[in-house]
Amino acid sequence: MNSAKHSVNIAVLDDYQGVALTLADWSAVTARASVVVFNDHLADADAVVERLLPFDAVCVMRERTPLRRNVIERLPKLKLIASTAKRNASIDTEAAAELGITVVHTSYSSTPTVELTWALILAGARHIVSENASLRDGGWQRSVGDDMADKTLGIIGLGSIGSQVAKVGIAFGMNVIAWSQNLTSQAAAAAGARLVSKEELLREADVVSIHLVLSRRTMGLIGASELSLMKPSARLINTSRGPIVVEAALVSALGNRQIAGAAVDVFDSEPLPLEHPYRRIDHLLATPHIGYVSRDLYGLFYRDTVANIVAWLDARALLQADDELG
Repeated sequence: MNSAKHSVNIAVLDDYQGVALTLADWSAVTARASVVVFNDHLADADAVVERLLPFDAVCVMRERTPLRRNVIERLPKLKLIASTAKRNASIDTEAAAELGITVVHTSYSSTPTVELTWALILAGARHIVSENASLRDGGWQRSVGDDMADKTLGIIGLGSIGSQVAKVGIAFGMNVIAWSQNLTSQAAAAAGARLVSKEELLREADVVSIHLVLSRRTMGLIGASELSLMKPSARLINTSRGPIVVEAALVSALGNRQIAGAAVDVFDSEPLPLEHPYRRIDHLLATPHIGYVSRDLYGLFYRDTVANIVAWLDARALLQADDELG
């Protein structure tokens, strides 16, 4: 949507599925501003700047388009960054504050990521992708799946997502163990898990699932030495953030059959480069960061984004009125 009659221009970035304007009622915004939706992704900072120069407000979906200092300081019109979820590490909030740019966030639900985590665990354990490919090619059964009951689920990071993943594991009859740097035995027990060391978790778990926030402490947390501790029959699941797992180390471990398999929804560089080895490893199940991509959560994101923009437009109008009176 666009209209020359409005003085405020708003960009909605990275709407890959083309649903931003259909999952929320934008009429309260489009009555007062021009809204332009971009379905493609730009990775080059100069290209991002060129695209966003005409806009007063930018709506970003998670960390798809980083807005670092080298981008936002070259956007003199920019006054609002409307981000989805409660935090966005790819936005330089310090630079935004210095430049007088307001940064707002939406509410969030972890349910879709919990559900995708289990979709990946079960799809890997039961070889869903290869069995489906075999059937489509005219074949039939070609593998033997793994049970979840009586197996050990190791959760690295027992927060809002990890604790819900644990509940499902318990429902499947799994033994749940957990570790993170600040986790206590009491907190683990409250989630139905047993606190162990990181090394013990990697050695014991049949499924290792990562649910940590990316930080300096967690970047590269799972590398070659950690993967070497895992059982040859174990699987690694990462629906958290790509850099927590050293990609080269995982490629090597899978290539050498050190572990039975892995499933990842997150990557160091997104979208995943075409030449990346993750695209070619048979026993790696990779999905394009769809943990949060669900109809209900998108609806929540965009409804809150609309509300945030309307609040900003109201505040902007009040300031303009005060300036005129003053």
